[in-house]
Amino acid sequence: MNERLWRVLADAFPKLLSAGVRVTLPLTALSFALALLISVVVALIQYAGVRGLKQVCRFYIWIVRGTPLLVQLYLVFYGLPSAGVLIDAFPAAVLVFGFNEGAYMAESVRGALESVSRGQMEAGYCVGMNYMQIMLHVVLPQAFRTAFPALSNSLISMLKGTSMAATITVVEMFREATVINGVHYESLGLYAEVALIYLAFCTLLTWLQRLGEKKLASYGGEKA
Repeated sequence: MNERLWRVLADAFPKLLSAGVRVTLPLTALSFALALLISVVVALIQYAGVRGLKQVCRFYIWIVRGTPLLVQLYLVFYGLPSAGVLIDAFPAAVLVFGFNEGAYMAESVRGALESVSRGQMEAGYCVGMNYMQIMLHVVLPQAFRTAFPALSNSLISMLKGTSMAATITVVEMFREATVINGVHYESLGLYAEVALIYLAFCTLLTWLQRLGEKKLASYGGEKA
């Protein structure tokens, strides 16, 4: 590895890391929060079997899971302006990533809800709780313990997927690397460097996931 490449990589690292901290991580966090909210609402509607709304939720999941994320990004950022709807790049990315991942996470949450024994509902009614109290205090906490690994994997997948936001001009890590590469033409080194930063972020999230799973397992053991 020549001296020039080392210098380029050393100069690029703080810029790439800064883009990761300022853009990539907030984009991931906001998108995941939106996806989690959507997934819980959609899963609860399907779990309760609300007529009409259940079909709407299934249609939403069908559309999102059946179309590419890149196409969804282009539809919102480049397509909606032709209909008079203008959305800045960052919020557009948050909306698309949130609604996209929310469809997948909804199935994970729904499966976790259905894994909770129906006897828990009956027990809740017996002690005088209403439906919402049972869901909030009995069913959802157990469901989230079951869904935690799948939801954590969705978060890690979303972090990596945010690189696609570069296609709609969001200056996250991958786009920053592309801009720097346009000046220095060191594709292999620069893209390898940004890959390592993604790897570091994902490794941290994986460690937090394992820590969370251990905490939930011990909590579940205490409750038992």
